[in-house]
Amino acid sequence: MSPMARWCFRHRLIVLLLWAAALAGAFLASGSAGTSFSNDFKLPASESVRAAELMRAAFPEQSGDTDVVVWRVDGGGTVRDAIVRDRMQAALDRIATLPDVGQVVSPYKPEGAGQTSSDGRTAYAQVTFTQPADDLATDRIKRVVDTARSTATDGLRVEVGGQAAGRTDQPPPHLAEFVGLVAAAVVLFLAFGSFLAMLLPLVTAVFGVGLGLMGIGLLSHAMTVPDAALLLGTLIGLGVGIDYALFIVSRHRAGLHEGLSPEEAAVTAARTSGRSVLFAGGIVCIALLGMLALNLQFLNGIAVATSLTVLLGVAAALTLLPALLGLLGTRVLSRRERRRLDAPESIGENDGRGVTARWADVLQRRPRIVAAAALVLVTVISLPAFSLRLGTSDQGTLPESNTARRAYDMLADGFGPGFNGPLQLVVRGRGGDMPPAALRQLVNDVRETRGVEQVVAVPLGQAAGGTGQRMAVVQVVPTTAPQDAQTYELIDRLRAVPAADAGSLEVLVGGGTALNKDLASALTSRLPLFIGTIAVLGSALLLLAFRSLVVALLAALMNVAAAGAAFGITVALFQWGWGTDVLGIGKPVPITSFLPVIMIAMLFGLSMDYQVFLVGRMREEWLRTRDPRRAVRIGLARGGRVITSAAVIMISVFGAFVLSGDMEGVLVGAGLAGAVAVDAFVLRMALVPAVMTMLGRTTWWLPPRLAGAHGTSPDTLVAPTPVNESRSAHAERNVSAGEGLDR
Repeated sequence: MSPMARWCFRHRLIVLLLWAAALAGAFLASGSAGTSFSNDFKLPASESVRAAELMRAAFPEQSGDTDVVVWRVDGGGTVRDAIVRDRMQAALDRIATLPDVGQVVSPYKPEGAGQTSSDGRTAYAQVTFTQPADDLATDRIKRVVDTARSTATDGLRVEVGGQAAGRTDQPPPHLAEFVGLVAAAVVLFLAFGSFLAMLLPLVTAVFGVGLGLMGIGLLSHAMTVPDAALLLGTLIGLGVGIDYALFIVSRHRAGLHEGLSPEEAAVTAARTSGRSVLFAGGIVCIALLGMLALNLQFLNGIAVATSLTVLLGVAAALTLLPALLGLLGTRVLSRRERRRLDAPESIGENDGRGVTARWADVLQRRPRIVAAAALVLVTVISLPAFSLRLGTSDQGTLPESNTARRAYDMLADGFGPGFNGPLQLVVRGRGGDMPPAALRQLVNDVRETRGVEQVVAVPLGQAAGGTGQRMAVVQVVPTTAPQDAQTYELIDRLRAVPAADAGSLEVLVGGGTALNKDLASALTSRLPLFIGTIAVLGSALLLLAFRSLVVALLAALMNVAAAGAAFGITVALFQWGWGTDVLGIGKPVPITSFLPVIMIAMLFGLSMDYQVFLVGRMREEWLRTRDPRRAVRIGLARGGRVITSAAVIMISVFGAFVLSGDMEGVLVGAGLAGAVAVDAFVLRMALVPAVMTMLGRTTWWLPPRLAGAHGTSPDTLVAPTPVNESRSAHAERNVSAGEGLDR
């Protein structure tokens, strides 16, 4: 690490030009190639997927998405009144002529029969676009919405629902990223007291994330990558990019306070914190790539894409940052700090003062009380996780200001809560023809099933020669909403309907709600394998790095505790509804099925980061003094402030994604922000040092067989330094020792 940091420091202009050229080249390449994201979240080989494939085969011409224009008459009138009918039909005729609109099915036409509620006060029209919603230009979607809503009057409410319409009422683009960067800038300025030092982590992170996002766009042409990868890549890229640069800049500033030249301070920071950054980044990537073990195509794309942003963030911290440090020299310190460089005591390195030093004293006087209090707090926070229910978000979770959310509510009021998520029973004859009697029996059995509001059978195709029915769809409207747990129970009951087992029929339960249920079930069954894989790999890496069995096992347990806290917070906020009003959701929702996997991967990696940087400082002092209590105290006093600053930055960045306008972004952002707070302030700053204090020298024990397998003990890598040795002498000894190791 030292030779690379020294080269980047001395050839800073070349390094800056290379990074600028890489970012510009990636921007041009991405702009030229465009993106090819795929939001296919279906699970291969599931019943709902087979049903969807049969439907696509029956209707290959319907490739676009369908939205709905919904209107409701308040007061004593109905949608059949002449003034309402004429006004709405004129609007629908105008919508039919707009660009990208393929078909409009009006309730006032014969083909739209059944699109009016039983009380006559609510009706809807189907608007089918010529292409998927994600490919539609926002301004063209807005023309459809504006044309429909312009017909609203007193007593007539008009809204537009559907995937396309939901994209029109979005917050300004990149608002979440901007708010996160501003919050991080404030924390960095308070931590460093220097405007230039504050800029270093931000510039480094922006370069890494910018290059990563361009790379994700290019990657989408080579493998299946959902567009959610952009949001998640930005989320974790900004978080780790800023934090990694913060760790290195903090160590560099400490070196300057100890009397090192800017170059030697940068080299020392790279050899110590830089190596920790490289190791921590590797653990984050391993945790993210652990999603590959689930063997789900869309998660594979997310795993590779987010790992790319982390790798580029690490690369920027290890190469671009030393070059920037070379440009600034001692200006990375504030003017007041530069005037005190020759003072006998360096700023921020006095182990006896500061909040973290005082906390270390309190903790070591009462380690059992601190550990017990931390355990109780984490347990209470994690309890809601036991009621975790996976599902999916739909337009019922959008803010009430969104036209698609209001249309969703109007349909639920007029046609019942299950109308927004109908189930589809795809039925076909096993021998070619489908016996009409068997189909009638199936419809009757389904109609009598508990939880069914309405059943309609629609024939889809003829057998060869036109002699009989070959395929039909039985549309089932549940009595409960798509997100309701009772709707999932209904799916299980429909799959067990006796007629479904008849030899003459093949019945597949499909539809969007069934697809989401099957995906949630598959992910739940594979989650233990995923958690076990990344926990074992992460612990093994920590065992190699710190040569301590206790540190590795403690890290694994803390990661599980952090995951429990993350799910507990997420369930309480969203599934129990404690935070839905504050977050603008308005009602409790299940947790999106694939988010726990992503949250665990990100949280495991980030938790390891804090473990690496905290225990790394402790291990340095242990190797120097062989005093386990002093190692914990000095590591906590010197590393605690940086870790808490990094945690506050991470909380700010994650929390800002509540403003993203994306339901998955809100869930991940709020859940991870809360989990990082628990992880950093309760687990790493309280429970881990309390346990290490109680264990004493046992903390650093390694079985002789494992120690012998690695050759020379790492305890000899840094020569012990007397406790009362001066800081400058200690720094010089560490620099020379580090340079010798690098050679």
